[in-house]
Amino acid sequence: MSASSPLPGSRVLPLRGLYAITPESADAGSLFVAVEAALLGGCRWLQYRDKRSAPPERRRRAEALLSLCRAYGAALIVNDDLELAAAVGAAGVHLGQGDGDAAFARRRLGSTAIVGVTCHGRYDLALAARARGADYVAFGAVFPSSTKPAAEAAPLELFTRARQELGTPACAIGGITLDNAPAVIAAGADLLAVITDLFAAQDIAARAAAYQHLFEETAHELPQPATL
Repeated sequence: MSASSPLPGSRVLPLRGLYAITPESADAGSLFVAVEAALLGGCRWLQYRDKRSAPPERRRRAEALLSLCRAYGAALIVNDDLELAAAVGAAGVHLGQGDGDAAFARRRLGSTAIVGVTCHGRYDLALAARARGADYVAFGAVFPSSTKPAAEAAPLELFTRARQELGTPACAIGGITLDNAPAVIAAGADLLAVITDLFAAQDIAARAAAYQHLFEETAHELPQPATL
């Protein structure tokens, strides 16, 4: 797929709702079962995050996850690996502060791609990401997180400010649970990035549906990327 080719799923979904992030898993089969359960529950944004697998295995898993996402009308975002996102035709890429430039990612993936940028607990980084063409910004850790225990704290006020001033969807990450999620959404978060509270649940599909229901209960408007 060329850099200018449309990436399926990237501009037809609102940047809002549960944003599932894949857990580290040595077993691909159990990973795919868990992800499909989340999709069955209504999750429409999936980020493939994999810091352990060798490149050939990462590509195999990314391709399988993309097939699952397409089957459910969901979008696959690849974490921190622009070339993998381009190679498999993912809907987009999520970049950490040291993982590349949003504007370059846009040129590499094409105008229809979704580009997200980690901004930790800093509004100035969100402003810079927006200026470089990011479609959404991610603030976190909002709450203490077992995945990144040393992560900088991101106060809820960041989401309120982003909603009022930034005009770009904001994603919350770090220690999100069903119990604390309503406060985060009320503060202004458009996406909730969740790993443990989703994939460690006994019923992943039901947990995903519960998260989606929170957004239905607290609907509010924010400018979104234009649909095709």
